[in-house]
Amino acid sequence: MTDFALTTPSVLLLLPLALLPLVVSAQRPQSYPSIDDLEIDPLSVALDWALRIAGAIAIAALILGIGGLHRLGRTIEKTGEGAHMVLLIDRSSSMDNTFAGRAPEGGEESKSAAARRLLKDFILRRDHDLLGVAAFSTSPMHVLPMTDHKGAVVAAIDAMDRSGLAFTNVGRGLALALDMQEADTSPAARVILLVSDGAAVIDRKVQETLRAAFARRPINLYWLFLRTEGTPGISTVPGPGEEDTPQAMPERHLDKFFKSLGTSYRAFEAENPEAVAEAIAEISKLERSPITYHERIPHDDLKARCFAVALAALLVLLAARLAEVRLVPATEET
Repeated sequence: MTDFALTTPSVLLLLPLALLPLVVSAQRPQSYPSIDDLEIDPLSVALDWALRIAGAIAIAALILGIGGLHRLGRTIEKTGEGAHMVLLIDRSSSMDNTFAGRAPEGGEESKSAAARRLLKDFILRRDHDLLGVAAFSTSPMHVLPMTDHKGAVVAAIDAMDRSGLAFTNVGRGLALALDMQEADTSPAARVILLVSDGAAVIDRKVQETLRAAFARRPINLYWLFLRTEGTPGISTVPGPGEEDTPQAMPERHLDKFFKSLGTSYRAFEAENPEAVAEAIAEISKLERSPITYHERIPHDDLKARCFAVALAALLVLLAARLAEVRLVPATEET
């Protein structure tokens, strides 16, 4: 009962009135010469007490409804399968092109639009995740803190439909995603899902900062690489005489950097929306760790239910009153 409260607690002073029907009958009295020879009728006794109890319930429910009975908001602990995940999304201008590397025409879908559509489906299918959203281009953008409200996460994904900027500063984006994970102290599995169509060179100092951050806490890192048709892939090996540097082959060297972090890391290379969907489905299968999470139960107003109970009890009493038959004594013959 500690979860229940009244808006106006003083109405509890009226609650003893609910005892009146138990001591005073509301049935119409009848006059009989004598009832000494009548046997006790169990059905009549049960019906009498049922009507008395209905009267008590009606009075109590009305008093509690007038007093504003409600259940307090609370937090309950639940268990399930999922993870605490930060979606780190590339918002550079190249994401607004199709997988063929051109501006969308007709019914074509840009890489960013395909990623948003599939990520929203991924979010709605996972019931127990705690999700945060960050984006990056020239600078990182903290879009949404970690939350279990799927509607807010979907809205945050939808909001990233504006044209992107020219540069891809993935290092600072990762640093922001790590800060968002650091702010959460629960023992759940940690995930950063990087969605990007390219890579930029990460400064040596930033690399060391990221390496130290990943070392402090186990975090599963996934890179969903939206590869543009005809561009080098993650695993592309330079040919003889070709330069193998971060500036010349940023995707290959970013992958090598991620592999050197000492954390759980996996890259998915996708060249069309179907491949993106397959990669996201695979990530969803991988991140099914046991998780304890807290669900917030909102304030619940119980006034309407109190009045409904009172109405039902009053209808029972009304039906009993309408069913009463008044006995008229026979007139004596003269």
